[in-house]
Amino acid sequence: MSDTLSKYIPEYAVNPIFDLIVTHGVHLKIVNERATRHGDYRKGLSGKHEITVNGSLNKYRFLVTLIHEIAHLVAFEKYGRNIKPHGIEWKHTFQQLMVPYIRPEIFPNQLLPLLARHFRNPSASSDTDTTLSLALKQFDAPTDKNYIFEIPYGSVFRIKNGKIFKKIAVRTKRFECVEMDSGKTYLFNPNAEVEIIKN
Repeated sequence: MSDTLSKYIPEYAVNPIFDLIVTHGVHLKIVNERATRHGDYRKGLSGKHEITVNGSLNKYRFLVTLIHEIAHLVAFEKYGRNIKPHGIEWKHTFQQLMVPYIRPEIFPNQLLPLLARHFRNPSASSDTDTTLSLALKQFDAPTDKNYIFEIPYGSVFRIKNGKIFKKIAVRTKRFECVEMDSGKTYLFNPNAEVEIIKN
């Protein structure tokens, strides 16, 4: 298992993460990319703790995602199954599990202050923290995608589900875009990845 882990997470995180997995009886599955989530946790019918994480994530996002899911398991075990999935108990558990990893042997220096800030009050997804999400994405393999904040107003683009939009305005921190088929307006976070459609 530790050999497998070393392909997906930073070297100095392998042994402590392996210990966490063993201690909590986690059955870890590394899966093909899912567009809607980075990972998930569930307690199987057999009572096994099953965690899946997208194998396409870069090693820093993979580590954050894995600890996020282990925090669900630990919080449910400690506080019971009636807690909110991303409520106070989970936030506190995620903070406690994550803090030992926020160090320069594991994360690059430019990520450390962003992680420290994020984990003062972790959100349900690191993607909602635009600054951290963009910083983590710089370690992804290159793609032909753009971030929505980079493309000019009036650009037509496609998102993962195939829907086509036009970027028209900015509203506070998000971008207003019109879906071409329905004419409905949607708001996109600046770190949304899109594929520009050339005229």
